[in-house]
Amino acid sequence: MTGQSKTGCGPIGIFDSGYGGLTILNEIRSRMPEYDYLYLGDNARAPYGTRSFEIVYEFTREAVLHLFEQGCELVILACNTASAKALRTIQQQDLPRIAPDRRVLGVIRPTVEKIGEITRSRSVGILGTPGTIQSESYPVEIAKMYPDFKVYSQACPMWVPLVENDEASGDGADYFVKKYIDALLAQSAEIDTVVLGCTHYPLLLEKIKKVLPDGITPLVQGHLVAESLADYLGRHPEMESRCTKGGGCAYLTTESAAKFSDAATLFLKEKVFAERITLGEK
Repeated sequence: MTGQSKTGCGPIGIFDSGYGGLTILNEIRSRMPEYDYLYLGDNARAPYGTRSFEIVYEFTREAVLHLFEQGCELVILACNTASAKALRTIQQQDLPRIAPDRRVLGVIRPTVEKIGEITRSRSVGILGTPGTIQSESYPVEIAKMYPDFKVYSQACPMWVPLVENDEASGDGADYFVKKYIDALLAQSAEIDTVVLGCTHYPLLLEKIKKVLPDGITPLVQGHLVAESLADYLGRHPEMESRCTKGGGCAYLTTESAAKFSDAATLFLKEKVFAERITLGEK
């Protein structure tokens, strides 16, 4: 990984393997509309959820490097799989070597920090992609903060394809939402908080709420990440001052720009225009 370590100013970078990160971007922009943002979706190589640790790290690293090259001083991995499989290596091995003054943050820690305020039974369920569940990032992070909590996990391999193919409101989604939630709750009757551990899942939230029994709280990530980022910038004025404030937002995709624009409308409820780029061919 090569890059520019020179300190400058630029937009806040938001990266996801697909479209789900747009739910995070939307919440961040609502919370902090004054900043500039640059969203990058690696849609041509999505989904990441079933890919190996090595490939997710390689793809995520390429995306972070591209955002650095576009002037981003701060990048948010708005993707649970990338946060689970690539964030630690990028933070510990890559940044000190190639961009020591830049920062890359994930979505798992802000989510975990909130769990302790919500659960009463100390039994927490995690719904995520196969990659996120396989990584065990949520159980590991929860154990660090709340060592007495019990964590139960369930992979939901069909949820992302349903959302990305605009089937989130269909009967097929009803079937798979119930299937995975039933499988999770069958692991323990004590679960009272369920983390929606994928940025696509808010588009299934209404169906999820219908299936979850009363007394179980679904934890959605968007506003948690937005609040965490606002807090981070407040505690790190040296980084905050390097994030430009023009209220703009641009979009990059490795897929067809027209296809991205159409799909992004599902998440943002507004028309966006994207630029197609290529990663990994330098």
